[in-house]
Amino acid sequence: MLVWFVILYLLLSIMIGVYAATRVKNSRDYVVAGRSLPIYIVTATVFATWFGSETVLGISATFLQEGMHGIVADPFGSSLCLILVGLFFARPLYRMRLLTIGDYYRRRYNHVVEVATSICIILSYLGWVSAQMTALGLVFNILSGGQIDNQTGIVIGAAIVLLYTLFGGMWSVALTDFFQMTIIIVGLGYIAWVVGDMAGGAGVVIQHAAEHGKFNLLPALNPRDIVLFLAAWTTMMFGSIPQQDVFQRVMSAKDEKTAVRGSILGGSLYFLFAFIPIFIAYSAFLLMPDMVNRFLSEDAQLILPNLILERMPIFAQVMFFGALLSAIMSTASGTILAPSATFTENILKVFVKFKSDKHQLLAMRVVVVIFTCGIVVFALNSQMSIYAMVENAYQVTLVAAFVPLAAGVYWRPATTQGALLAMILGIVTWLGLSYADPDGFWPPQFAGLLMSIAGMVVGSLSPKQLVHRGHHEPRHEPAT
Repeated sequence: MLVWFVILYLLLSIMIGVYAATRVKNSRDYVVAGRSLPIYIVTATVFATWFGSETVLGISATFLQEGMHGIVADPFGSSLCLILVGLFFARPLYRMRLLTIGDYYRRRYNHVVEVATSICIILSYLGWVSAQMTALGLVFNILSGGQIDNQTGIVIGAAIVLLYTLFGGMWSVALTDFFQMTIIIVGLGYIAWVVGDMAGGAGVVIQHAAEHGKFNLLPALNPRDIVLFLAAWTTMMFGSIPQQDVFQRVMSAKDEKTAVRGSILGGSLYFLFAFIPIFIAYSAFLLMPDMVNRFLSEDAQLILPNLILERMPIFAQVMFFGALLSAIMSTASGTILAPSATFTENILKVFVKFKSDKHQLLAMRVVVVIFTCGIVVFALNSQMSIYAMVENAYQVTLVAAFVPLAAGVYWRPATTQGALLAMILGIVTWLGLSYADPDGFWPPQFAGLLMSIAGMVVGSLSPKQLVHRGHHEPRHEPAT
């Protein structure tokens, strides 16, 4: 019955995606859903930005091992990212009527900055999307009782997500996100109620976690721990802001007020609901300590699925795996579309002149297929955990793309020379420390961020401008 439910659920998701494809008439429809989404769908799709495999499987496993201190990056940093986007970036970027975040760097600086930042943004998606595909492979392996291995499961999952994302683009992402968010909230809420009751009630679970120091968030008061804490927080909080999937979800709103409110609401909901899998996992620790300790030493990501299969009735199993698949697929679809749109609009379009918007739309779909194939290869060969892949995904955008974006919006003296120097110093510092001293006092990505800030200030205030700021006339934009 569980397997048949999963098959039915996957078919329903594909049907929603295919229906959404009927709304796609041009590349703007494909990338930002024609800038027409109402507040409830924007909130749902922003919520779904981060609520993926790492939220259900990764964060909960990390909390059991390290407590609150171990999940600073996600959900604390990631939820604040979405809220900061709503407070400080949604309104000015929405008014510019951009197709991708890469378009901003072209208009504010020049083509060189546009291409360089777009490459960094695209590379950052390798770990993020691979984490979702790895989780899909894990789910199919568990549901099939081992008959489908993880590698085959990754390929099957990627094919399903590709099928409904390829034709409908952001319309498919938005409509399936709304459906999947409903499943997540209802499914995980029900599981938390059942498991918490089995463990003696929410009060017992929370008190036990508190007594064992699991709620200690702040670092020890010494310079090394403080720097590590700030590095973990800022990697997701700032490094995820200049991201195409965040941008396209917010920019799909019907007006700028909806963009602002949807981003803030989506980020706040994400923060609240990210603690439900944590609660379920800690309840599992009280119910089945031997099983939990065994998987903590083997693969902590298997704790929740095995708890559900061993101790829950069939209806609870259906709700849990429905919510888990919803979380993974809602994140994967948007993160497949985002780098593909960025590559087509901000790199390929620089070198290839499309005859019409239809040709550009076709190119985007071809790139979606190629990128998905690349992600499958990366996921099949990655040895990192789901949480590690997500946490490491946005270091490159933190050191290369965040400072040029933030300075460009809020610091008038920012110049193209400053942006280029910020990117160069940030990337060189990050890569250099990652190779020479990855476990030193300064985390490589945090040192890269500081050097990126210094590069922007020095480069912009330098009296001799080696490069000129780009013109603000946009290239031909797709029809609205």
